[in-house]
Amino acid sequence: MRRRVVITGMGWVTPLGTEIETVWRNVLAGHSGIGPISIFDATNFPTKIAGEVRDWSVADVGEDPADWAHCARHTHFAVGAAKQAVNDSGILDRALDPTRFGVYLGSGEGPQDFDRFSRMMVGALEGNQLNVSRFTQLGLELLHPVAELEQEPNMPASHLAGLFDAQGPNLNCLTACAASSQAVGEAVEIIRRGDADVMLSGGAHSMIHPFGVTGFNLLGALSTSNDPPERASRPFDRNRDGFVLSEGAAMLVLESLDHARARGAKIYGELVGYGSTADAYRITDAHPEGRGAAKCLELTLADAGWNVTDVQYINAHGTSTGVNDKVETLAIKRACGEHAARIPISSTKSMLGHLIAAAGATELMICLLAIRDNVLPPTINYETPDPDCDLDYIPNQARETRCDRALTNSFGFGGQNVTLAVSRLQD
Repeated sequence: MRRRVVITGMGWVTPLGTEIETVWRNVLAGHSGIGPISIFDATNFPTKIAGEVRDWSVADVGEDPADWAHCARHTHFAVGAAKQAVNDSGILDRALDPTRFGVYLGSGEGPQDFDRFSRMMVGALEGNQLNVSRFTQLGLELLHPVAELEQEPNMPASHLAGLFDAQGPNLNCLTACAASSQAVGEAVEIIRRGDADVMLSGGAHSMIHPFGVTGFNLLGALSTSNDPPERASRPFDRNRDGFVLSEGAAMLVLESLDHARARGAKIYGELVGYGSTADAYRITDAHPEGRGAAKCLELTLADAGWNVTDVQYINAHGTSTGVNDKVETLAIKRACGEHAARIPISSTKSMLGHLIAAAGATELMICLLAIRDNVLPPTINYETPDPDCDLDYIPNQARETRCDRALTNSFGFGGQNVTLAVSRLQD
């Protein structure tokens, strides 16, 4: 018999705040975390807005910023969210076998240090030619010794293992926008099969830098509705024109139910279902019939042992792009049949923007809070119905209703599909 897995701690660093209750209040109130890009000069970019984490540092979670100065921005976010989650869980308050405590993240690659690289380039230019020897010399003088390592996507997981002495399985998956959901699902499987008792899982990412914004602009994926920024992300609305890039981290402490009960832990809910598929179609487009996404939903329902009528809320991937929202709607209909029209659905990316690799874990936390408080968050900026998106998207106002069971979807470039199912803990 497989072990049951529960969530006992949560933490996040987001454009809407960094404390669990603050962010949750902002989401329920329909506040937006989107604003003008300030991290770099985006004047000449088609997209000039993003969801930035502002006025925060690792000092806010008791860490010395100097100790993390050489780390990438998303590692700082990972540390902040992880310390909150671990403290929230109380997992370190009692003796814990470190070899039974693991980390599984969905974290993106670290951004290049554009400031130092630009200084290297300027310092090594001789007329219109780059002096490679001088460029190399400046690199040795200006770059941190482990700067190259910090570009690797597994660095946040490695740093967290050291921070909490988590000597169990340590992994990172980078499946684009599905990464942190997939990490959580795989962490659940590790606990289910008995390879760990506790897993710290979630994601961290920041792509708000010139290469990140340029790449998504070239793909035609980003909204260019720059003014006003808070209205740019409008999932399922007929006038949507692309997603809004955001950054941050979300972390959860997962435990076997027996382990959590033995130490008297607070339990947010139970993670009961996980499904993962690939579209096997195009790397930039979802399958037009929602083939992979629908199958992913079906697998998750089967893993949870649910009928479609058991689903009381779906936190949609809902990116605010033309194709994604249409295909996700179709996939929900294919998987849930006639009941799809009766399922409340919302996209909290309308407020938070798209945290890329960290998006799924953020939205899983929102599902757990919706279950805790029996209130469903809205999809803001929903004004003009789209005939291709004709389900109940909880437009503009939060909805109070009993919620015991929820799904969250995450779909990524490359055709990655992940769905997670969470429920109120039942004996």
